[in-house]
Amino acid sequence: VGDIAASIGAGLAKAALAGKVDDKLVDLSHVVETDAKVAIITAKDPEALELIRHSTSHLMAQAVKELYPTAEVTIGPAIENGFYYDFKFERAFTPEDLEKIEARMKELVKKDIPLERYTLPRDEAIDYFKSIGEHYKAEIISEIPAGEIISLYRQGDFTDLCRGPHLPNTSYIKAIKLTSVAGAYWRGNEHNKMLTRIYGITFPKQKMLDEWLVLMEEAKQRDHRKIGKEMELFMFS
Repeated sequence: VGDIAASIGAGLAKAALAGKVDDKLVDLSHVVETDAKVAIITAKDPEALELIRHSTSHLMAQAVKELYPTAEVTIGPAIENGFYYDFKFERAFTPEDLEKIEARMKELVKKDIPLERYTLPRDEAIDYFKSIGEHYKAEIISEIPAGEIISLYRQGDFTDLCRGPHLPNTSYIKAIKLTSVAGAYWRGNEHNKMLTRIYGITFPKQKMLDEWLVLMEEAKQRDHRKIGKEMELFMFS
């Protein structure tokens, strides 16, 4: 798909983030083997933001693993207002941890690390994740039917279980902000292990992130809980 974009024009090749083949979103590295309807996805397309958010969640997981090697990764999707990733760690992450993680993410962006898709047979994928201590990933794969081929994405020394697609490399991530930490039960079940969830936001341009941060600050100032206390309309005990 990347070659198709380049054959159309250098500008499109530079702007390309992913592709659509017969309406299925795919990586730029996807090989088109039959006649198909092909579209090139750029930052202007509606699919781009979710693609960027999903790749940024993988970037955050890579940064966490580099800074805190004993942390285990679980799931990290794009969501309506950004992305998150859940981790098993011996303690809750702090605001100071978030600053370190965000800084490491920005360092990784500058390294132009490729996000490379590859596949493994189901049982080999289970053995691989068990061998690196990622038992949550092994559990997820174990619930996939036997004989299935498992899609993985490698970026540097970090490998994650994922259907994709993803951005071609980390340099395509332009604006990052980690926003908060929360607790979350594994698979939303209160009988399961409590995990730490890190939330973040990302946009195709830094200007868009700056505008969003201003809006969030203005919303905070207009919060009825804040204004109500200041006006002595009510109190919290």
